Amino acid sequence: MLKTKVNNYFFNYGILFFISFNLLSEDIGQPGELFPVKVNFDEFNESSGLVKINNDYYKLIPLSYSKQGEYIEFNKSKIFIQKKDFGESRITITNNKLVNLSDEDRKRTIRESAIIKKALQSYSKDITPKFNFMRPVEGIISSRYGKKRFINDSPRSPHLALDIAAPEGTAIFAPDNGKIILIGNFFYSGNFVLIDHGYGLLSSYSHLSSVSVSKGDILDKGQKIGEVGSTGRVTGPHLHWTVYYEEVRINPESLLGDDYLKTLL
Repeated sequence: MLKTKVNNYFFNYGILFFISFNLLSEDIGQPGELFPVKVNFDEFNESSGLVKINNDYYKLIPLSYSKQGEYIEFNKSKIFIQKKDFGESRITITNNKLVNLSDEDRKRTIRESAIIKKALQSYSKDITPKFNFMRPVEGIISSRYGKKRFINDSPRSPHLALDIAAPEGTAIFAPDNGKIILIGNFFYSGNFVLIDHGYGLLSSYSHLSSVSVSKGDILDKGQKIGEVGSTGRVTGPHLHWTVYYEEVRINPESLLGDDYLKTLL
């Protein structure tokens, strides 16, 4: 009997150790970031948007803010998206028409959302993203990515962009090479510009006072695209900068670091 008990003990302990080891060895990532999964280049075609880091190839997986506490899978890799407290942002808008929308304005926002969503589904292979952005405007960061947003103390959608406050008329520059695929004047965003950086990487710029580019323009990194303003629903002049990867909004600040891709490993 003693022998059986000892064997059962080590058997059960072995199971617990195996489960614990698996949990500890799972890939874990932060919401709003890109997660590199190493792949065999020969198993993917060029449209997959692979990146090369230290002579190995990786597929970058965007970790959605909305999937915190969940697992996502890619190519037999399982990635757990941790929950993260990004803090909160509270703003006051005195113009009630911009907070409690009329039926006409609500219909307008739905139409405009569809226009932007369609543009985000664009897939350019003419430009290869370097994932090495420069800061698009000089100013003070007034609201970071991921903050829970409250407008007039009422909870709203999280702030999945980077707000940079700057004086009206401050120049805004393309953070990397790209192509202008959408320009518009929208209810929430005001004067709006969307840049395609290639292979699913895009960036948008909202609340501009003026736009210096046209749809279809091919941009060089550092080229002026417009100026800071306060158009749309705002409380003051600033740039609302959003970065998308494969239609998932990721943290713009992350791409500003030197050798960003190498920092992922």
